Amino acid sequence: MSNHIYKKLELIGSSGEGIEAAVQNALARAERTVRNMRWFEVTETRGHIENGKIDHWQVTLKVGFTLED
Repeated sequence: MSNHIYKKLELIGSSGEGIEAAVQNALARAERTVRNMRWFEVTETRGHIENGKIDHWQVTLKVGFTLED
């Protein structure tokens, strides 16, 4: 079994469709430049209200990825 060393970065994703879509948007964008992403944890969830209704969601996540040799 190999030893894994992880680094964490913080992302904030947003979406008008919901929390899960906000997470997916953040991960999809990060995937373009961050390699070896392995896990994430949601640390904050916020929403924007417009005219008494939810307009969009913001989700803060920490993403762990393995460092390359």
